[in-house]
Amino acid sequence: MSLIGQRPLCGQNGIPRLHDLKMRLLAALAFFGLAFASAAATPGLPEKPQETRRAGTIAPGVEHVEIRRGDFSSDSGADRWTVNVLVLDPSKIRLSLGRAHDLGVGTETPSSMAARRGALAAVNGGYFRTEGPYRGEPAGIVLLAGKVLSEPSRRRPGLAVSNKGVRTRLAVADVDFRAEVVASKKAKRRVDGVNRPRLDGELILFTPEFNRTTLTSPAGIETVVAGGRVLSIMDGQGSSAIPPDGWVVSAHGASAAWVRENMKKGVRVELKSDVRLSPRPGFAPEFVIGGGPRLVEGGRPAAAANPGIYPEGFAAARHPRTAAGVRADGRILLVTVDGRQPAKSVGMTIAELTSLLLELGAVEAVNMDGGGSTAMVVRGRVVNSPSDPIGERAVSDALLVFLR
Repeated sequence: MSLIGQRPLCGQNGIPRLHDLKMRLLAALAFFGLAFASAAATPGLPEKPQETRRAGTIAPGVEHVEIRRGDFSSDSGADRWTVNVLVLDPSKIRLSLGRAHDLGVGTETPSSMAARRGALAAVNGGYFRTEGPYRGEPAGIVLLAGKVLSEPSRRRPGLAVSNKGVRTRLAVADVDFRAEVVASKKAKRRVDGVNRPRLDGELILFTPEFNRTTLTSPAGIETVVAGGRVLSIMDGQGSSAIPPDGWVVSAHGASAAWVRENMKKGVRVELKSDVRLSPRPGFAPEFVIGGGPRLVEGGRPAAAANPGIYPEGFAAARHPRTAAGVRADGRILLVTVDGRQPAKSVGMTIAELTSLLLELGAVEAVNMDGGGSTAMVVRGRVVNSPSDPIGERAVSDALLVFLR
């Protein structure tokens, strides 16, 4: 929208009023669905950086914007950033959780998940284990169709999504999860984790969504439960088969002693669990995926107050980043920032990423997995520049965009 040739807004002396011009400029930007503020006013970024933007409509309600900020005139020297943004109309799209090969372990690239599911676009999802037999196991909350498939990690928040009704809704919330196994209606034992490696003294629950077997070592005891009763007991064997209509209790140490005493073959067993989101999102989520830290809450920076535990240098160093957020008008933002490539993009600190999300108009936003995992796929093509030497990284899960 051009302002040239329009009737000037003037003050008493015929001089255009700065406030009115600013309001008209913001209205023009809002017309295109972009709530960008002046880059010069963004804390943590260079003053008055050069900037170019390319925007295109991928499908009704789906806009892709590429932002190149900084001096790209040479191959080295000044800082520069390459940012990709998907601006999604919540009444035109739905978001789905893609899981690597539809299992709880293993990895798959976001572009492969998108192609396999027929998604229009995708970005990488939450944190995950990167090595060992449990490679790809989520390191944070995964709740799908009302079932916890991975418990929260280190008090990190989750991204809650619902597609019910006329629009897709999104919220960032802290997640509290508690569960216990009840044998013979009276003996109770706390569940320490879901679908993850068993540590000393722990009781871990394995569900059919995890894998064909538990992948555990023989140093413990496992009971197979189906139809509400213990079907079999595997003591000192490990890697029990998980029934499609049941679950496996895997225990070690004191927890194993409790299982041996209370979970005899044929005993009736019940699983009780409770999941609470804070603040309550105002809708029943179809899925929740772990992330962190929270970047924006109520339109204000929130990362500094986030209780999640992160590695040294995670927040203060510049890395490739992925984030998800929602604007006041309900439009959803999926954002990637390339990094670790000085000639293309240096990455962002968490503070810089927060400023970027505020620029884009986010009132709620959360950081997702980043680094070499950062990837954005649009119509089968990876549109950002992943930092891994081999290119797009195989990850645990992804946020998939579909048209309604």
